[in-house]
Amino acid sequence: MTGRPSRRGPLQSALRRGRELREQVGTLLQESKAVKALDSEKKKSLSERCLELKKSVDENAFALQNLKKSDEPAPVGNYNQRKEEEEKQLLKLSQQLEKLAAILNRENVTKDSSTNLKMKGSPKEQQENEERENEGGESRQDDEEEEEEEEEQDSDEEEEEEEEEEDENKLDTSFNTEFIALGDFAAQQEGDLTFKKEEVLLIIEKKPDGWWLAKNLKGEKGLVPKTYLTAKDREVEEPSEEETEDDIEVADETAGGVNILKRTDSHWSAVKKALTENNTLDALTTMGAVPAGFRPSTLAQLLDEGIQFRASTFLQPVLTPSNLSFQDLIWSPEKGSIQPRPTRISLVMTLWNCKGIPFPGISIQVLSRHIRLCLFDGNRILSNIHTVRASWQPKNPKTWTFSPRVTGILPCILDGDCFIRSNNPSPDIGLLFELGITYNHNSTGERGELSCGWAFLKLFDSSGLPISSKTYELLLNGGTPYEKRVEVDPSISRRANSNVFHQMISLRKQPQLLVKLRSISTQSKGILNLLPEVLIGSMCYMHLILFYRQILGDVLLKDRPNMQHADLISNPILATFPKLMEQPDIMDALRSSWAEKESTLKRSEKRDREFLKSVFVLVYHDTVYPLLQSVFLPEYKWAEEESEGARWRIIAEFLKKNRERGGSLSSLLSLESPHKAFDVMETAYDFLGEGRKISPLI
Repeated sequence: MTGRPSRRGPLQSALRRGRELREQVGTLLQESKAVKALDSEKKKSLSERCLELKKSVDENAFALQNLKKSDEPAPVGNYNQRKEEEEKQLLKLSQQLEKLAAILNRENVTKDSSTNLKMKGSPKEQQENEERENEGGESRQDDEEEEEEEEEQDSDEEEEEEEEEEDENKLDTSFNTEFIALGDFAAQQEGDLTFKKEEVLLIIEKKPDGWWLAKNLKGEKGLVPKTYLTAKDREVEEPSEEETEDDIEVADETAGGVNILKRTDSHWSAVKKALTENNTLDALTTMGAVPAGFRPSTLAQLLDEGIQFRASTFLQPVLTPSNLSFQDLIWSPEKGSIQPRPTRISLVMTLWNCKGIPFPGISIQVLSRHIRLCLFDGNRILSNIHTVRASWQPKNPKTWTFSPRVTGILPCILDGDCFIRSNNPSPDIGLLFELGITYNHNSTGERGELSCGWAFLKLFDSSGLPISSKTYELLLNGGTPYEKRVEVDPSISRRANSNVFHQMISLRKQPQLLVKLRSISTQSKGILNLLPEVLIGSMCYMHLILFYRQILGDVLLKDRPNMQHADLISNPILATFPKLMEQPDIMDALRSSWAEKESTLKRSEKRDREFLKSVFVLVYHDTVYPLLQSVFLPEYKWAEEESEGARWRIIAEFLKKNRERGGSLSSLLSLESPHKAFDVMETAYDFLGEGRKISPLI
């Protein structure tokens, strides 16, 4: 007898999945009751099951949080109450699994240090080791029975251990190297070795996968990630007052040894900070909230340090060494405008999507998913750092997508179409991509930004020719761009065995970034050649930057009394436009207002370059200038939903009133719209001062 199957709603599916998970957790807890009585293989199996179950619980909780009542195919009674109760139960379940995983890992480490590694030391040290073995709530009677069994086996194992120690001593004389830990590391799986920052470790075997076999001073052995280590005799030291940042060295570990690379970049302090400040990250990793390959974001820290790598800096004209003329802004008398300047790198790149990106556990709230990109030669950052925010769906949280073409009201920060320009001659230059999340820790309220992986696309081949315009699938690396061979989620490959099929499956699960290099249209090429020589930006506001550059050329090259005249110039657009590169919502307001105005122009007016510039100036004064000086507009803060929402509501209301009143004059004169007290620097442009801020690295 068959009947019509009932249609199960999303909430019902989540509740059913929750019941299944609770049953599985109950079974796991029952099997894990007598932890110390289990052998190492059983503990390892239970630990892996525990981690997999925790991952499934977190995924179900994550999906449940994003459910809406409107998604249900039929009305559901007590929807919100049932959803909240299930979320609480899943959170409790996740915490139980977290504690169990910690117990299993501790038991594994304890057993390894007490049975497989015969420790030598003082009676006090041996007593401390025995006390660690007795943890876990077992009775002394069980411990005594285990000690008796160990004593019976001592006579059989003594010779084997002595032979093992002899072999290790041979390795010590020919291969072992002492390393110092750059940060704290907590064991992730059975066989890992926990260590603290500045602890000395003896490397016994350097494995090609980046996990080295090490021994600490207590004699405990285990696998450690090589990226946390630096050679003891080559320890990175803080520069003295007489030294500069150019003298700092960093170890670049490889499977065959340790090579010291001279650092010449001026931003190494931020990179070193990302490598060494891992206390918060270690805590998140230990809790299972983030994979082991996540790091504090290198590019985000560089943006926070100052303006050197911001787009607003790269918009400014580059002065020649004499400061008497401009390097990238030259007047063309024939055209009556600035002269086009083709560059070695001039291309358009589309971000498509990212696949297999691990999503954090429910203990942290993700405020933004995004990708930061810049030009990089393996040593120095050679452009501004451009940021594009990603979109994602709760049904598929491991896939990030980007808008391939932003039009209408879509924010420019979502634009996946980017232009890239540079005249740098380096043969190793390429695009560095860093995927990141801005997060808030639910328990502590701590805010930060983590790198979820990075990729590098070299733009020239070995013969010096540009790479083809096609789609590239880039595997993401974990760690920072200055670390080698770190996986985003090492547990993926470590779970795969030697079977070729399983290794292929493991490779497919690795996080990937899909990008496409596109051929440039004639119109886009003409615009790009008029932009700054070094710049990465969004295609959706490329035409607005062109207006800025044309006005810049008119003011500095055509209208200035003479080339030696270096006084402040009164021009609100030149004084304020670079700020829009750091406030994308105001750039959106300008883009929207200009599109509306342009749609009303005649075809002949659109072909008149001088007329278009004059109209653009009016639109800018009506839109951007009043918004930048408004008292009501909150300060722009990255990835703060409340601040971003408030700003957008104020901007939208302002644009609406502008349309109704035919301009911003009434708003500027109205008592209902107060503005900041006037400062002459709002309209004053100091081209000499701005030009000097350009980095000498470019």
